[in-house]
Amino acid sequence: MSIQLGDEAPDFVAQTTEGPISFHEWIGDSWAVLFSHPKDFTPVCTTELGYMARIKPEFDRRNVKVIGLSVDPIDDHAEWAADIEETQGHAPNYPIIGDAEFTVSKLYGMLPPSVQGEPLERTPADNQTVRNVFVIGPDKKVKLILVYPMTTGRNFDEVLRVIDSLQLTAKHKVATPANWKQGDDVIIAGSVSNDEARKTYPEGWREPKPYIRIVAQPS
Repeated sequence: MSIQLGDEAPDFVAQTTEGPISFHEWIGDSWAVLFSHPKDFTPVCTTELGYMARIKPEFDRRNVKVIGLSVDPIDDHAEWAADIEETQGHAPNYPIIGDAEFTVSKLYGMLPPSVQGEPLERTPADNQTVRNVFVIGPDKKVKLILVYPMTTGRNFDEVLRVIDSLQLTAKHKVATPANWKQGDDVIIAGSVSNDEARKTYPEGWREPKPYIRIVAQPS
């Protein structure tokens, strides 16, 4: 299946390094980040898992739960975690799904339905499309999809930036411009009429063009 922005994130039951979960129940009223890996003991993914562990408090502060996935058995995840801590200085402090039967990878469109067989006989290249980041809202809808090649490490600072934008724009009728970061000016959403905008922003806004209405970030 192909997942699009705004779709409901497929629910599933899976084994993780922290025990079994039912995905929607595990998310609860929080936001969530699901990020996937083609195989254990791969170098770029090792750096990503370690970095995510280091900055996880930033996700916690935003009420965002983090969960990883790798197309290998749970037992291998535990051994990999020791390597991650040794080489990156931080062991994973979030659950990692064991997707040895390709269930979640297929459900989220990262592997084709025809994939089958023994996961340990597959190479990272066989699973190279399992390099996604999904941001999911409390409504269980998919808010962001990023897909990275195996040779490029993911930018989790960018994921945090997008989450800041998503959470802000979910609360206020604004949009965020290019390279926006927390505290920068924002744009009044196009769906808001000028009459409605004046009620919210009685001091007005900057308007380089009628369709670009710039205001300070709402608190």
